[in-house]
Amino acid sequence: MAKDVIVSVTPEIALDELYSYAGGLGVLEGDKFYAMARRGAKYYVITLLYRHGYIDYTFEEDNTPVPREQEQPIELETLLRPEKEFVVKVKGNNVIARPWIYDRGKAKVVFMEAVCPEWARRYSEQAYIENCFEENIYKYIFLAKAAATYIRDYIGLDNVRNIDLQEAYTVLVMLALPEFKQYRFITHTPGPWGHPVYPTAVLGEEFGFGSPDPYVILTKVGMERAVVTYAVSAKHEEITKKTFKEYSEKISHITNGVDVERWQHPALKQLIASKGLDNLAEDDVWQAHAQAKKDFINMIKAYKDIGDKYLDKPVIVWLRRNTRYKRPYFIARFIEENGLSDVLFVVGGKAHPRDTDGLMYMKEFHRLSKQFPNVVHIYDYDVVKAKVLQAGADIQTFTPFSGWEASGTSFMKSLANAIPVVASKDGAVVEVVQHGVNGWLFGEDLRDLINIYTDPKAQEIDEKDYEEFSKYLNEAINIYGSEKYKSMALSALKTSYKFVDINRTLNEFYFKEEQAKTSQTISKEEKASPS
Repeated sequence: MAKDVIVSVTPEIALDELYSYAGGLGVLEGDKFYAMARRGAKYYVITLLYRHGYIDYTFEEDNTPVPREQEQPIELETLLRPEKEFVVKVKGNNVIARPWIYDRGKAKVVFMEAVCPEWARRYSEQAYIENCFEENIYKYIFLAKAAATYIRDYIGLDNVRNIDLQEAYTVLVMLALPEFKQYRFITHTPGPWGHPVYPTAVLGEEFGFGSPDPYVILTKVGMERAVVTYAVSAKHEEITKKTFKEYSEKISHITNGVDVERWQHPALKQLIASKGLDNLAEDDVWQAHAQAKKDFINMIKAYKDIGDKYLDKPVIVWLRRNTRYKRPYFIARFIEENGLSDVLFVVGGKAHPRDTDGLMYMKEFHRLSKQFPNVVHIYDYDVVKAKVLQAGADIQTFTPFSGWEASGTSFMKSLANAIPVVASKDGAVVEVVQHGVNGWLFGEDLRDLINIYTDPKAQEIDEKDYEEFSKYLNEAINIYGSEKYKSMALSALKTSYKFVDINRTLNEFYFKEEQAKTSQTISKEEKASPS
């Protein structure tokens, strides 16, 4: 029997049609899914069904963000089909689990719903939103047990080639399905929130797990039991090995990518298809980008009446999750200090409702959008909007505190759309962005995780980094539309195109042997052919 099924278990996945994600991990998993579906792979993604998505916000008069449940854009029952229910034991209770299936060819997303009792259903209504620590623990215990049952009874262990566990919460699957031995653990976060700590007693009750320590770090459980742990960029691997020295020999990396088919603007896609990537001229790319920018401006008009005045002016974006380590205060400070009424700034993204720093930055963005006619706040940023906004901007800003971003993919979406980036030296940026060629690099390349909340060095680094950020962003604005800018835009596309493609990531994860055989065949054919 062929072991040809690949399984990925994840806390979130961003599909185009519904809200089942909070941020970068979900978008990445969605990109993998769509690309694997196009390959015709038997690829199963198992996650939770969030009937109320993640979070939405309204704003009070003083710009304070007020969280509210997210309403799904579509009736889930019209998009997903149910499979037969089954029972798992959680907290000593029978919990009825119902799998809901989203199909793309042979690839499937399996959304696990806790039907009843009511408390179990309530725990998994929203992505990453819980009222207390207990809800968090049992949410992921339910996911682990439901995923284990589905893999064992619906897919069949004899059919499974890989089980990849995304982020530490999902390593509980190892405890629920111990008979499978070839787990791979993928860590997506250098920061402490990526390494949750659970009480040993609860894991003992639920899985028979034992440890002499009263609490265990889930990341260590994953690293201990996985055959390999993957970080998501070369730099992330280096930092992860320092954080978890005892597992360094089991830690490697596969750098993230983006689904170019999903994220590249149709005008640019059509251009590449007609002329070929290697035959593109700078003006070809400039004209294709003009189409993407028109779509961008039309979307922005729904938020603010800006007319068409910025169609031939620089458009700068900062769009991602609002949290401290991503340094949204860099772009906010730049706007305040520089004004630049002939530049359009589009800022946005959501904060977790318990992230007080993130909520403060959302408030600041909203204030700026009221104060400045050339600032637009996308407070309801999602995948559908991102497809337009990431493809139609002129300059992308990527500003995480060095060492804190595992990979980052927003800058990859920009490069794949011929958009130069102004980026800090973090995550996968250091592997693909070349200063003065396809973007600008600023700040230090730190290889140790500095505590941005308590270490006084963090503020000093911030000040130096901001100085360079401001310098290079001004430079990017000043050369907009010039031959230099057009050259950098073409370089952004050409130098990064194959590297940022999610298919490169998937080849490294799943198809190394096939790639090696293809290379060997080509090599033999080349040797056999007459000179």
